Amino acid sequence: MWSYLLIAALWMLPQVNPIQKMEEGKKNRIEHLTPLQRDVTQNGATERPFTGEYYRHFEKGTYHCVVCGALLFTSEAKFDSPCGWPSFDAPAEKQNVIFLKDASLRELRIEVRCASCNAHLGHIFPDGPTATGNRYCINSAALVFKKQE
Repeated sequence: MWSYLLIAALWMLPQVNPIQKMEEGKKNRIEHLTPLQRDVTQNGATERPFTGEYYRHFEKGTYHCVVCGALLFTSEAKFDSPCGWPSFDAPAEKQNVIFLKDASLRELRIEVRCASCNAHLGHIFPDGPTATGNRYCINSAALVFKKQE
């Protein structure tokens, strides 16, 4: 049943031109990235499961976009998930992420991007264990952690 709801929600997502938001100052923002970070955030790649720096990371603090530094998630929203990538139940601020239809595999998915710089972060799935019901499955390579002081 949830798959039908997911498909219906996909058709209501706004269409954003991924190129448009990244053009201005793009070169300056991505020069500091590692090849993996660049591939994930700029080309929509996915890091191998269970290999990311933040997969089993549970310190208190905040997770920011590795490209532009925008606040994306908090440690309070992070939960242990067997999927192989860092998982969160909600963004720190709703307006800090955007959603796009992703039909790159044989199924429709919802891609999550940074609203500030349009960097690819990961995907959202409606199977989270918390009250939100969401699982933001995010690549570690798209994140930088700032420890709570």
